[in-house]
Amino acid sequence: MNFHAIRAIYIFEMSRTFRTLLQSIASPVISTSLYFIVFGSAIGAHMNQVDGVSYGSFIVPGLIMLAILTESISNASFGIYMPRFIGTIYEVLSAPVSVVEIVVGYVGAAASKSILLGLIILITARLFVGFSIEHPVWMIAFLILTSVTFSLFGFIIGVWADGWEKLQIVPTLIITPLTFLGGSFYSISMLPELWQKITLFNPVVYLVSGFRWSFYGVSDVDVGVSLGMTLVFMTLCVIAIVAIFRTGYRIKA
Repeated sequence: MNFHAIRAIYIFEMSRTFRTLLQSIASPVISTSLYFIVFGSAIGAHMNQVDGVSYGSFIVPGLIMLAILTESISNASFGIYMPRFIGTIYEVLSAPVSVVEIVVGYVGAAASKSILLGLIILITARLFVGFSIEHPVWMIAFLILTSVTFSLFGFIIGVWADGWEKLQIVPTLIITPLTFLGGSFYSISMLPELWQKITLFNPVVYLVSGFRWSFYGVSDVDVGVSLGMTLVFMTLCVIAIVAIFRTGYRIKA
């Protein structure tokens, strides 16, 4: 394992984040804070508890997950798209660096940014609502697992995209709606029975549910199922990335 190569890619990607703190960190934190103000403080003050948890506290895991999913995909897709766009990807491919080292470098940096963002939002949430974390180890585990999984997915999108607008299509038109409909602001038990069954086809439900369980011990689906679904999606992403490098799809041509 060429750790020098991984470190070089990782540091380069992380340094870009610290050069654009306003866009990379401040913007999503401010946006999420507005959700806490509107939904948590204003609307939550006039709502009953959900599954025994105050509404303001109930939406904390969902909002953190919304930010993590969006930023993981955005960071990873942009990280690999830029070298393709300016042509420096060929220098990386011609260097004595393996596929595993390239993916670990780019995906590791994207996941690190998302984990950092998630922790900052978690701290910021304390300014608006009170909450507890019953299973802190599992909370960190879900945070890391989700960040890595969707950074892998973002890497795939960055390879697939052949234009700037395509980098935003999946996060904006697919991931964000799925997150809003995945129980971020409500429990799916509040839906009619038919819609409860339909919602189970939304993969984000399992992510939000498992993450919320780590906070309050309540979930819409079994935590084991949530963990299993996340691991399945991660495996599919790894398989897709292996296929990309084997065939050279849009990365060697």
